[in-house]
Amino acid sequence: MRLFNPRALRWKIAALTALACCSVAAVIAFLVRDDNRDRLIRVGRERVTAELETSAEQYERSGSRRPAVDLRTPDETPAPLLRDLAEQRRAGGSIGIWYEVDKPNRHWMWAATTVDDGKILIVRTDMYLEERSLQLQDRSIVTAVLVALAVVVPLAALATEPIIRRLSHGARTARAIADGDLDARIGSPGRARDEVTEMSAAVDEMAAALQRRLENERRFTADVAHELRTPLMGLVTTAGLLPDDDEVALLLRDRVRALNALVEDLLEISRLDAGIERADLDTVPLGEFVTDVVRRLEAGPGVVVTVPAGDAVPVETDPRRVERIVVNLVANARRHGAEPVEVTVTGNRITVRDHGPGFPAVLLAEGPQRFRTGTSDRGSGHGLGLTVAQGQAGVLGARLTFANAPDGGAVATLDL
Repeated sequence: MRLFNPRALRWKIAALTALACCSVAAVIAFLVRDDNRDRLIRVGRERVTAELETSAEQYERSGSRRPAVDLRTPDETPAPLLRDLAEQRRAGGSIGIWYEVDKPNRHWMWAATTVDDGKILIVRTDMYLEERSLQLQDRSIVTAVLVALAVVVPLAALATEPIIRRLSHGARTARAIADGDLDARIGSPGRARDEVTEMSAAVDEMAAALQRRLENERRFTADVAHELRTPLMGLVTTAGLLPDDDEVALLLRDRVRALNALVEDLLEISRLDAGIERADLDTVPLGEFVTDVVRRLEAGPGVVVTVPAGDAVPVETDPRRVERIVVNLVANARRHGAEPVEVTVTGNRITVRDHGPGFPAVLLAEGPQRFRTGTSDRGSGHGLGLTVAQGQAGVLGARLTFANAPDGGAVATLDL
């Protein structure tokens, strides 16, 4: 689900917020713990020093000591404590301090001083309660951070929801424009001028400019094709009056027919681009209909129609547009491919396959484009046949796909 996609922007922002909270908490915890540990050491030093001074005065006065006070020789004294005592003597002091971590939960603060007989008077105090308070403080900080994250992360994800909705709306609008809805706009009335608003305005400006250019191109194509129609009709009529046994006349007649077909294709494409075409539905036996269409093409034995038994079912569609698609697909297969051309009708699916070099990679990736036939091994042409077929399929609400057969040849499939 998109809501729980870890790569979604909302969760990236939430993760960044969580990282910032953890970083701030870590810095505060470090500072607080460092300050409390210094206070713990200071309190321990003061306590053990006061106890040692009292014990030393008692020992010097009476020669006695309390049971908690040790009297040891230098060899019996812990080395760290002995080193600190020597350093304090050199600095003019008389008391050495050592903080010992005996076990994970046992901590001792040692203090030592030298008495008159050369022995060392040692006092130590248990720092367990102080260390335990530091551990409880660390645990409290971790608990507080986890509780804060449990609140902050969902709130951060919710706070980004308006931005996510605006970006999602922009993405849907961009896809609608790519699918041909040039009137689609993102729009951002009454919203603050932030980066998302600027991006939306830029996309809307781009869509408007694209719509103007496409409208100009469509209008130009339609105007040119319409203006060419009248002189072409005169050329067709004149070519029909030429003698049939003249090779020049036959060549001229063929070129005039090709030019007339090109103009008709351009007019048809302009109507399809304008979105004014509507399907006129009727129920037809698809297998028989396609067989009749191919027969009227007079394509000869190089085009074979196959209707498997039991697949001759009636289909509700626009027969004229289906005929236009089939004629263009078969003509494209004969012109750019190689025979035999196989036309197969299965249910509401029509498949046209040739045995030539196959469709070029650019057509498979981007679809048919007008005035582009791909590579030279697909032959010559204007690239309008497949464009018209795809446009007519769109009017029918059908799906026209292009692929290459594994063993060679181009395959065009129309799903009504």
